[in-house]
Amino acid sequence: MSIDGTPETPFALSAEDLARLDAIREGMLDPSPRRIGRLDQWGLADEYETYAETAGYREFSIAMADGTMIDAALSIPRNLAPGQTCPAVVMPAPLIGIGRNAYLGMFPRWARGGYAVLAYSQRGLAESGGEIHVAGPQDVADGIEIINALVQIEGVDPDRIGFFGSSYGAGTSLLVAAKDPRVKAVVGTSAWGDLFASLYENGTRHLKAFEALVRLFGEERCSKEFRGIIEKIRNNTIDDEVREFARVRSPRHHLKAYNDARTPILLTTAWHETIFSVPAVVDLFTGLQGPKSLLVQVGDHGNGELPGLTGLISKPTEMAYRWMDHHLGGTVGDGAAPQFGIRSEYMHNLLSELRHDSWADYALPRKRFHLAGAAAGRSDARLAEGQPQPGWSRSVRATGWDTAVVVAPKLVQTGLVERLGMPHVYRTAGVDRELAAIWTTAPLQQPMRVQGDLELRVTVTPRAMDATIVAYLLDCDPATGTARIITHAPYTLTNKQAGQATTVTFPLQPAHYVLARGRVLQLVIGTHDQFFADANSTPTSIEFTSPQGAESYLDIPLGTLD
Repeated sequence: MSIDGTPETPFALSAEDLARLDAIREGMLDPSPRRIGRLDQWGLADEYETYAETAGYREFSIAMADGTMIDAALSIPRNLAPGQTCPAVVMPAPLIGIGRNAYLGMFPRWARGGYAVLAYSQRGLAESGGEIHVAGPQDVADGIEIINALVQIEGVDPDRIGFFGSSYGAGTSLLVAAKDPRVKAVVGTSAWGDLFASLYENGTRHLKAFEALVRLFGEERCSKEFRGIIEKIRNNTIDDEVREFARVRSPRHHLKAYNDARTPILLTTAWHETIFSVPAVVDLFTGLQGPKSLLVQVGDHGNGELPGLTGLISKPTEMAYRWMDHHLGGTVGDGAAPQFGIRSEYMHNLLSELRHDSWADYALPRKRFHLAGAAAGRSDARLAEGQPQPGWSRSVRATGWDTAVVVAPKLVQTGLVERLGMPHVYRTAGVDRELAAIWTTAPLQQPMRVQGDLELRVTVTPRAMDATIVAYLLDCDPATGTARIITHAPYTLTNKQAGQATTVTFPLQPAHYVLARGRVLQLVIGTHDQFFADANSTPTSIEFTSPQGAESYLDIPLGTLD
């Protein structure tokens, strides 16, 4: 599936994609030779002709207790013997204008595996009535009512119900499972673990991603409560109401329910995820005590499962089929048992796969690299192992403008291109050294890998009271001056007085990146990135220092290639 995304609509489908989905839907509703024949232009006629012989498909609305009508689609295997039952998968929609229709490409696979499928658009989304509550208690109650309706359908086994969801559907699936023990297995692709951590990282609002999501929801369709939260986040009023709104919508805060039920949960995310917090997904995975699996892939939000949602092959959806077969007893997968623990790709090899039982086993021990002062006549400084380096200072200007290095030029789209084997290239020689400070290691003597969690400590003295800094770790080719991003993190500090020195220690996003011999690691610390809200009062300046006893460092989980 191609994506015709812009900064305003990073998840938008192309006209060709929409035409194909419309033709698929018409062929499923009316599997006549004329309708099915129309699918031949995409090579799908045989697929959906077989589907029509295997299962029956219909669309309908399900009335909730308050009268709200939820738009749904149902697929039931044909020719079930009297008294025979089948497993069922419920699929809440991702956050996209076509709602539940985003999953139409998966229906034939589920049907061949003997599953009933019920896909629906959450209230306020696509053709469903009501207002958007962002996977809140009302959406969870709706999910429970939908299960109630599903188990009344002849042939559906009430003891073999699973939930599959991508993005918004992943969060909905996880939250419904926390409240309803009838959900016997969950797959959440591009999932979130903690909504607050996704909105607010190291005191910094993820404003660009937040506004993109709000545009997708459509403010006019949002509940009064959610509209109030939107305004508070825009105005940087991060109070108890905002925190509680996020808490009840965060699967990580429902660990007791998952663990008491030992709910089997499969999660997927991406190293350069720009919508939801990767560390929060890792924390959710780590806290689970039942059967669990975590897949971390190259790319950004939704990139990994995208082909699979259309009916093609993708690692997340193939894993999902195996997961449901194992826990629900269907036959949609390839017959192999699912993999438990962690599976990861390293940047930028889509065919790579490492497996570990836990995050503790996965993450390499961290090596400490000290931030040094710049040598006389040099604008950049060393990043080196060995002794701490106190006593230096570096000053940068905060102007409200990006440097040549940013988290991602485009939400989702940059990661999609990265997944296609073309990671964005930065030219660090073009970074204005008045706007960012740079530290560089010596060239690597052998191939190395970054694998796990990183941590940065630096002392920050803003001329104003508040300041935002953004740190990036890059893989740079010293011969060409070109670089690719490994990881990043923002940090916002709020002081009681201007000119106050504050030592800050904060994590960068986890990473799995292979470095070639001769490359160098570059740490870039700037003061503005379009991705984040900026607390700097521009124009101003910020000083970085390394005082005795609190020397600046970057801890990197770095090891040799085995």
